[in-house]
Amino acid sequence: MTVSTAVPDETTNPEPRLGRSWHIVLPLLCYLAVGAAMIIYTQSVPLDGIERGSLNLPYIFGRTWEHIQLVFYSTVLVLVVALPLGILLTRGTLRRATPFVLTLVNVGQATPAVGLVVLLAVLFQIGFWTSVAALFAYSLLPTLRNTMVGLQQVDWRLIDAGRGIGMSAARVLFKVELPMAAPVILSGIRTTLVLSVGTASIAAFIGAGGLGDLITTGVSTQRNLVLVTGCVLIAVLALMIDWVGGLAQRVLAPKGLS
Repeated sequence: MTVSTAVPDETTNPEPRLGRSWHIVLPLLCYLAVGAAMIIYTQSVPLDGIERGSLNLPYIFGRTWEHIQLVFYSTVLVLVVALPLGILLTRGTLRRATPFVLTLVNVGQATPAVGLVVLLAVLFQIGFWTSVAALFAYSLLPTLRNTMVGLQQVDWRLIDAGRGIGMSAARVLFKVELPMAAPVILSGIRTTLVLSVGTASIAAFIGAGGLGDLITTGVSTQRNLVLVTGCVLIAVLALMIDWVGGLAQRVLAPKGLS
């Protein structure tokens, strides 16, 4: 008499997959609940004229959308510059330029964010795109550095094996090096996103909008509810974008490397 010891299959038993799905989605639901609770509270308590002007739903949603736009455009610029530049700085003789490039990029990271925004506003003009440029300079380093580190950590034997079977240098880069470096690169992009969300709050100082408007209004008018609302919504937005970055890192990284 034989006893069957079949191993449960996830395709026939959806419970393990469902459990993992809830485990992934639960943090996002918690962040949304905190943000919704904050907004509901502001709409249910007595407000004076200044608070009503800063905490009405159209104003809050408008500032949130501006904040997302600031983060989106600055991150796109970072990706357009950091990924190709990081690849070039790991190729041949261009490696010699690495210390100079990193020193220049470190200047943007080391400069206080407020000072950088104000400096660019003085040199150019106040507004949305000046804030995008400041965010770009401030958040460029993590993606650039992680791109370089990820490529440098690829086992040279895998690269030699690719070249040995007749693959060109470009094909080795896209088929071997970049997939192997993907987890580290995606981690740098995730850090860039979170940095941008927090730093975008100071865009309000030069008239670029965003949720920082709530903070500046709360401080200047001594309305603590407006100030706290701005801080909570920025924190929730940062956590939500970090969650999206983590999900992208899980999905886009090659299987077995994430």
